[in-house]
Amino acid sequence: MSFPVETALAEDTSPRKRRQRVARVLLADTALASRLALKSILSTAGYAVSGAATAAEAVGKLDEGEYQLVLADLRAESEDAGPRLLAYARQKDFRPATALIASDISETTGLPRQGSPQCGSQNSAIHISNENVYHLLDRVAELISQRADRRIKRAFLKSRLMPD
Repeated sequence: MSFPVETALAEDTSPRKRRQRVARVLLADTALASRLALKSILSTAGYAVSGAATAAEAVGKLDEGEYQLVLADLRAESEDAGPRLLAYARQKDFRPATALIASDISETTGLPRQGSPQCGSQNSAIHISNENVYHLLDRVAELISQRADRRIKRAFLKSRLMPD
């Protein structure tokens, strides 16, 4: 006995349901080749990626839109530009996940550890190389997931504290 699939699995085809929500990532990297490669990798993985060549451009994008993750190049215009950009991003109402990135193997020793003064207590650090693209995608998904968990917990606590 078979059942018509159309009636058993009625689909909502409204424009709102058809539009798939994807995580938005802001990628601030001064090196064009690195920025384009990372943007391509993340876009292929299904993320909506906006690129910025400077910290100032990234700040402008943060002021104009909401992002779930902000990745900042360790080699930004100055030594503290990346961490300062991430600190600015964390102060936004949408509170994105943040991470410093380094795509040059020579930067491995300079990559700060999470919790270090350069990285900050709320930042992660991701080293990117040809050999660890899967690690990059895992870390990006993990950071976005952790952000979502924090937002849900805050909303839950807020709702429990609010009188009915």
